[in-house]
This record gives sequence, C-alpha cells and structure tokens, in this order.
Amino acid sequence: MDFRNSDTITGPRTEDILPTTATAAVKVVIVGGFGVGKTTMVGSVSEIRPLTTEETMTQAGVGVDDNAGVESKTATTVAMDFGRISISDELILYLFGTPGQERFWFLWNGLFEGALGAVVLIDTRRLEVSFDVIGRLEERGVPFVVAVNTFPDAPKHPVEALRSALDLPDEVPMIDCDARLRASSRDVLMTLMRYLHSLAVPLG
Repeated sequence: MDFRNSDTITGPRTEDILPTTATAAVKVVIVGGFGVGKTTMVGSVSEIRPLTTEETMTQAGVGVDDNAGVESKTATTVAMDFGRISISDELILYLFGTPGQERFWFLWNGLFEGALGAVVLIDTRRLEVSFDVIGRLEERGVPFVVAVNTFPDAPKHPVEALRSALDLPDEVPMIDCDARLRASSRDVLMTLMRYLHSLAVPLG
C-alpha cells in the first residue's frame, strides 16, 4: 500500500514541537494524596495537550481507597499525568503527576527516577493524606516545595500551624495556589526552580 498520500500519517502537532532555543530539560514530579489536584495542575499549566491516565472509579476501590472529603470524585489517575512547560527560551520542565491512591504508589519508583525536584500539593481539608507523601520524599532525598491548593471550602490555617502539622523544615518553601489557574500553577513551579537553584549555589 502506498502511504505517501495518506491523510492518516501525521507528524507532531506544531504546539508539541520543542522550541529550537531549548538547551536544558528538567524532570519535575507533582505528588500528593488522592484528590488534591495533581491532574488539574498538570492540565492547567502544560503548554501541550497533557497526557492523562484517568479512569472511572469502580467498586474495586471501595474499602481500599480513602476518598473521605472527596466523595464526589468519579475518576482517578492510575499511572501518571504528563505535561510540559517552558520556563524560559532555554529551560523546559517535564511534569509528571503521580497517582494519589496508596495502592498505586509502587509506580512512584519509576516516576521519581531522574527527577530534580517535586511539588507536594496539599488540601487543608485532608492534611493527613500528605504525611506519608512528604515522608517518602524525605526518605528519597528529593527536594520539594509545598503548594496549598485553595479549594473554595477549605479551611485557612496560619503558615506556622501548617508547617507544624506537616513537620516541615523552615527552609522548605510553602506557597498558596489555585491548581485550576495556569499563572498560579506556574508560580508554584517557579518557586520550586528558585528553591532548587538556592540548594545548588554554595553559601558564602
């Protein structure tokens, strides 16, 4: 069969092609408990159409997944979310969103491979789902920032109280965000980049 004139074979979309000025790429992982907004953040900030692996929640998760506080959620990430954003003409971030349910955490090993840093998304209505997430990052030695996703009905807490509840060191940045908004999600990523830069620059 002659495919030369076929309309079914296409190359990458124009918006998916890397800028010719790009000289460096960094892998960043967005983590958090179930339903904190990881897929939303990747989707809001990605300059390409994000790859998602969301599936409809079924009876298989009943009694296994902790959906307290997010009972209306009907779909969940089962592998990863993927997106891309240009921080500058030269620097590209590849974004990997992790699944939130503990039964899918075995996938984190591959997703964290080669990651320079991470964003921990938290929901103040369900702080407890963030404890193990932060603990796993600390065990792996992955630098991270904490982004408080401001859900409309979420309680507001002083930064000091949140840091204490999460047992978070003073040097780890914490920032409020609205994961639905591109500018807000980009601010979170810029905070992570500045933090990673500060760790790389020797003091004195």
